[in-house]
Amino acid sequence: MTEIAVKAPAKINLTLKVCGLRDDGLHNIKSVMQKINLTDEILLRKTKQHIRLSCPGSDLPEDEGNIAFKAALTFLKYSGLKNGVEIKLHKGIPTAAGLGGGSSDAATVLMGLNKLFKTNYSPAVLRKLGAELGSDVPFFITAGGSALVTGTGTTIDELPAAQDAWFVLVNPGFSVSTKWVYDNFRLTTAHKPDILSRYSKSGDRILLPEDITRLMRRADTDFPFNDLEAVTAESYPIIKDIKGKLLKLKASAALMSGSGPTVFGIFAHQQAAENCSKVCQAIYPWVISCAAWPV
Repeated sequence: MTEIAVKAPAKINLTLKVCGLRDDGLHNIKSVMQKINLTDEILLRKTKQHIRLSCPGSDLPEDEGNIAFKAALTFLKYSGLKNGVEIKLHKGIPTAAGLGGGSSDAATVLMGLNKLFKTNYSPAVLRKLGAELGSDVPFFITAGGSALVTGTGTTIDELPAAQDAWFVLVNPGFSVSTKWVYDNFRLTTAHKPDILSRYSKSGDRILLPEDITRLMRRADTDFPFNDLEAVTAESYPIIKDIKGKLLKLKASAALMSGSGPTVFGIFAHQQAAENCSKVCQAIYPWVISCAAWPV
């Protein structure tokens, strides 16, 4: 085998709680992440030497400024292989959108090269390599579609797959820096203590994927929640507008994913999701309906 084609799925955060700032400057989080069947397409081909990356139709960097390139470099350095690899990356996931596209690309490159070169590294080894590249990367190196992610993103507890749920994703057409959102998280919450007060009620409860539709129909404002939404929505009010539109179009619940700005709505039926998607496509620049990632 000299080449392999692989898919890198996006993710949404069904819950995202920021638990505190560490001494090393990173934040501890507690998040239920769900892979979805919105993907990037990646072709990996063995070469005799060097790493070559191309991203047709995208303005992404094609060198070490791209996390997919860094993943290949990390893998080849760790394995000691003298080969090179050609990577062709076709983007389907919006960049800097809160959907984990770059992290998924990195994880998929690591897993794809492991298969291409028959190195047989365990998922634990690949997750360790992935953690060097980014906090969301280890999550994508899991067999299933759902997981509770804690710490800086390196502690992964796989969960049962989401059932009977469809998602409509809406991106307002601009990107948001994850670093900017986390840097501004403390500034936003400092003068809005009510943002954090819900923890006295919710404690450590989490939203499990197999229960998302049932739980999201509850009149309980603790679910779903994303601590970072308060930061992004304060600077970009369109986040709240999109949530309102999705709820008006019969979403069981709506939430910003990750650091945003993509917002998703959850639907119990495919037809309802597709109907919502058609309406939103006439309003917003990027809209898609999708399902949970196959497991």
